[in-house]
Amino acid sequence: MNEKRDSLFSELKQIKTKLEEISISDLFNSNPKRFDDFSVSLDDMIFDYSKLHINKDVLSKLFDVAKICEVEEKRDAMCRGDKINITENRAVLHTALRNDINKPIYVDGKNIMPDVAQVLEKMKAFATDIRSGKILSSSNEKFTDIVNIGIGGSHLGPEMVAKALSPYCDGPKVHFVSNVDSSHISDTIKQLNPATTLVIVASKTFTTIETMTNANSAKKWLVNSLGEKAANLHFAALSTALEKTKAFGICDDRVFGFWDWVGGRYSIWSAIGLSVMLAIGAEDFQEFLNGAYEMDEHFKTTPLEQNMPIILGLIGIWHTNICDYATRAILPYDERLSRFTAYVQQLDMESNGKRVTSSGEEVQVKTGSIVWGEAGTNSQHSFFQLLHQGTNIVPCEFMLAVNNHEDDMKIHNDLLIANCLAQSQALMNGRDINEVIQILKENGLNEEEIAKLSPHKVFKGNRPSSTLMYKRLNPKTLGKIIALYEHRVFVEGAIWNLDSFDQWGVELGKELATKMLSHLQDSNTDKENMDASSIGLLNTIKSWNEDK
Repeated sequence: MNEKRDSLFSELKQIKTKLEEISISDLFNSNPKRFDDFSVSLDDMIFDYSKLHINKDVLSKLFDVAKICEVEEKRDAMCRGDKINITENRAVLHTALRNDINKPIYVDGKNIMPDVAQVLEKMKAFATDIRSGKILSSSNEKFTDIVNIGIGGSHLGPEMVAKALSPYCDGPKVHFVSNVDSSHISDTIKQLNPATTLVIVASKTFTTIETMTNANSAKKWLVNSLGEKAANLHFAALSTALEKTKAFGICDDRVFGFWDWVGGRYSIWSAIGLSVMLAIGAEDFQEFLNGAYEMDEHFKTTPLEQNMPIILGLIGIWHTNICDYATRAILPYDERLSRFTAYVQQLDMESNGKRVTSSGEEVQVKTGSIVWGEAGTNSQHSFFQLLHQGTNIVPCEFMLAVNNHEDDMKIHNDLLIANCLAQSQALMNGRDINEVIQILKENGLNEEEIAKLSPHKVFKGNRPSSTLMYKRLNPKTLGKIIALYEHRVFVEGAIWNLDSFDQWGVELGKELATKMLSHLQDSNTDKENMDASSIGLLNTIKSWNEDK
């Protein structure tokens, strides 16, 4: 399989060499229907990839790559519950969390859909009772604030979604704590009233060191204010470790479980999304799930040539393996999606940042792009200088909602849309030296001034970008967008033959941090095998602490 894939990669590189003689603008000039030929729609969402440096020959070969690498077969294996997470011998079924309840999915011979439905109904009942005031705090008041304590996928997903759907947040105000840095928990709780605050602790094993450290600090805060018995009424847990949650003081009916076939970065659809449901309500959360389900069905049933996630993934392969672009910029022109890039950064880089294949062999091609970016027009006044005139070419992925939620502020939306469309146009067209000279002449500069200034005002252009555009950012649309990017990651991982669903790369740092903690707390521990830099830093820390 890899040999055939690599042969197609070689053919694609030959096509790329020929394409370098033709600009993206020229591709438009030679094909008036280019936008129609290089865009794909799903309901009220359109993905325009016509401003990429590709032609129909490129697409045809990329579709061949998908077929040779059995992307569709691997997709079907994931969706039916095969244990495609090889290193952990697990199924990968985040799609089951938003599946039609009447469509069975089996893991080890058991239909898991009744269990999924049971947890979802339990979440909905709890969220509805909290929001309505049927469940009150220890002081018989409605909960006004929720503190979600988690890390990684247990933090990035809920935080991103809650911010993105803020126009729909009509429940308690949700706050997020992840960093073990004391400032994060301290700065969050000091603004809250403990008597009306509910704390949700998200940890499958209830042992995650950062999460449990923050949870214990939150409990101390609540106990000091309310007393031990009352404080316990201010906690819920997202976990499967019932003995540990009970020992912490959380009753079983406030513990919401999930399964080992749900990876952390894919878990927003599970009980991990409880804080979001508390904020937006059960009905809108169901719409969020419905949107993801629609994208799942599109991914599973649509032919390659019109399949949005597969096309997006193949474009990633083109840029990474054929064009040798090391990074991709995700640029949502929507302030409420300001955490989306960080979310996709984890989703993408933790999934496909791998150096061995599923079978443990060294990869022979580049895998995993560096994902970065920022929201909206702020980024134009930050790093767009590099995007337009830097020596590195960075494929840009613009995201744009046509309609905003502020009906009386149309000028803001018009400016936002104009900026987004103009940036992708500028990246493609650029501005050559002749146009620069003409503009400077019209501005009254003399020949000496023009000769001095004109090189600085040239934009080479021919820089690739795509645009994902949708009518409005609502729960259903956001569900589609997140599922789109999940499946994009899957497609790329399938072509690279990776296990996209483990994350062993995070383990070594955790292991060493445990050892380092013992050195910090007891300076007499054996440092025989420790490097000189770490010893030097530890000794400096010790001396500074002694000087306090």
